Amino acid sequence: MRLLLDECIDEGLRHHFAGHECQTCRYAGLTGLANGALLAAADRAGFAALITVDRNMPAQQILRGRSISLLVLRARTTNLDDLVILMPEVLEALANLIPGNVVRIGTR
Repeated sequence: MRLLLDECIDEGLRHHFAGHECQTCRYAGLTGLANGALLAAADRAGFAALITVDRNMPAQQILRGRSISLLVLRARTTNLDDLVILMPEVLEALANLIPGNVVRIGTR
């Protein structure tokens, strides 16, 4: 599955998506885009999900009718160590991903 990490996530997290093709916004050439433009560009590029820590994005963007899903990671901090803890839940969510859905992972 093709996954895109939002710019606000430590790029090192991409190494924790075993079995998936995970790219950063920088690598995909999608830096500097506003949330709506980023979702549209990622959808056009064939990414199955955008992974972010931006908790406001789901309220600001409409995913209905899109092929891309949004995974919002809610950890204690946005540090890599705190995000890696969520990876078992992230991988489980990816296995059950429904296009156009928002999935919130974590409790904070």
